[in-house]
Amino acid sequence: MTQKPHAVCIPFPAQGHIIPMLNLAKLLHHRGFHITFVNTEYNHSRLLRSRGPSSLDGLPSFRFLTIPDGLPPSDADATQDVSALCLSTQKFCLPYFQDLLERLNEESTKSGSPPVSCVVSDGVMSFTLDAAEALGVPEVLFWTMSACGFMGYVQYRSLIDKGLIPLKDASYLTNGYLDTIIDWIPGMRNIRLRDLPSFIRTTDPDDLIIDFSLRETERSKRASAIVFNTFDSLEHEVLDALRAMFPPIYTLGPLHLLTEQLPDNDTRSIGSNLWKEDLGCLEWLDLKQPGSVVYVNFGSITVMSPMQLVEFAWGLANSGQTFLWVIRPDLVVGDIAILPPEFLAMTRERSLLASWCPQERVLNHPAVGGFLTHSGWNSTIESIAVGVPVVCWPFFAEQQMNCRYSCEEWGIGMEIDGDVKREEVERQVRELMEGKKGKEMKRKAMEWKEMARVATRPSGSSFLNLDEVIDKVLLSSRRD
Repeated sequence: MTQKPHAVCIPFPAQGHIIPMLNLAKLLHHRGFHITFVNTEYNHSRLLRSRGPSSLDGLPSFRFLTIPDGLPPSDADATQDVSALCLSTQKFCLPYFQDLLERLNEESTKSGSPPVSCVVSDGVMSFTLDAAEALGVPEVLFWTMSACGFMGYVQYRSLIDKGLIPLKDASYLTNGYLDTIIDWIPGMRNIRLRDLPSFIRTTDPDDLIIDFSLRETERSKRASAIVFNTFDSLEHEVLDALRAMFPPIYTLGPLHLLTEQLPDNDTRSIGSNLWKEDLGCLEWLDLKQPGSVVYVNFGSITVMSPMQLVEFAWGLANSGQTFLWVIRPDLVVGDIAILPPEFLAMTRERSLLASWCPQERVLNHPAVGGFLTHSGWNSTIESIAVGVPVVCWPFFAEQQMNCRYSCEEWGIGMEIDGDVKREEVERQVRELMEGKKGKEMKRKAMEWKEMARVATRPSGSSFLNLDEVIDKVLLSSRRD
């Protein structure tokens, strides 16, 4: 009997990266792979706290292992600083990862479990390429962002070479300079500097995250293949441009629509939420009219000032709409999120505040008619997959690009200014739920929903791409 192929899957250690990587791992497991899923020790302990001690027992052929993240020990239940994580994983994690691969292969000779045959790594964990090359196995890099967001990072080198970044001084953040049109990016139109991933908004010529981004996109050229959680018709122009610059690129999205088709097997119960989910919100939604609820969630990393929280609160209150608002314990910078008592009294009958929720199920609920979002890629692709239009308040990284595409290219969104004001929140939320533009956005969102479904059907592009990346790339070492 031939042994199973053995894929080692390692996400970047943040919520928005773990979710899609776990979906991809489940799909590979269903296709016959033995899976080792590698979290950091910090996130492993958070998952155990949020989901219970047995949640990561896995299966004999789907195991969870850990490596350190290189940061000082902490048992906080909060999102770690992304910049610190990027630099730490790049600097410290390679030896830990190599050691883990060696242990897995030693174990295989003793216990008969399959040796490592491929690595599936997050795109910003390119140190794993060195380990895969040393082992002589193929590696697929999974960039968990949009293709348009990735293209934004790919342009950093040109932006530096053309003298557009770093910014001359802090006044360039507010003097209109960020509205400069960048008209030379392949496969993109009418992109402004402000739409590009937000790390360009620096005056430091030695900015560490700019250097990190340059290095990770360049090293991606060494991968056996690159995959994105998107679908061809959504981003075809950008994808065509990227395909001319990088190793084979496969679109596998929306990934969660592929995992939904898996039979009710043991992996269904393996979850990835780092916060404890409040399932009461689903029962609350059951009592609401179809399309009547605004879902508000700024993701796992966005933070805001107490003043911004209050502006959002009064904007939602004054809109007159019913809303479900997810307020993480660490949503407000250096403080706990305190909402005005008058706001709570005014909205008690038409609102629910939750600390975390199963987002895919919430967005899919018939009661949800619109989504106020930070424009993270998981949130964006999940809303597209269910045909829910969005109001965007992008926070950082490539969320600005996702917002731009949602509003200008896909016609499913509107943007709230970074300097949030209650009047604008009120106006846009009302337009989203009741207005003429909101109805048009809903119509477009439903069109994209159908295209997402087509892509993930058995004859669809994403479904067939999964077959191809398995057959041509992940199984290639077994034929050598």
